[in-house]
Amino acid sequence: MTEWIDVVAASALADGEHVVVDVDGDDVAVFNIGGEFYAIADVCTHDGAEIASGELDGDEIVCPRHGARFCVKTGQVKCAPAYEDIATFPVRVEGGRLQVAAPT
Repeated sequence: MTEWIDVVAASALADGEHVVVDVDGDDVAVFNIGGEFYAIADVCTHDGAEIASGELDGDEIVCPRHGARFCVKTGQVKCAPAYEDIATFPVRVEGGRLQVAAPT
């Protein structure tokens, strides 16, 4: 059975905003893009640095260190210097609260 981690009120994240939360010891960035919520590991697969502070460009996050780009919706790498996708996590809204599925 999936363990869901309570994150924040869904209304607390405006379009284009994000929050970084701890999910079973891992930093996870939760984004609101057009009223839909997405969660990715807060780590650039290029060098292991955090990525959530990078610029959000549509549905892509740009790494603040070296410019690698990833799709927030799928975790897919879009541009070098990264070549590996970022892990994604299911997100749901339950009782007006965002919840992220813990990795199994």
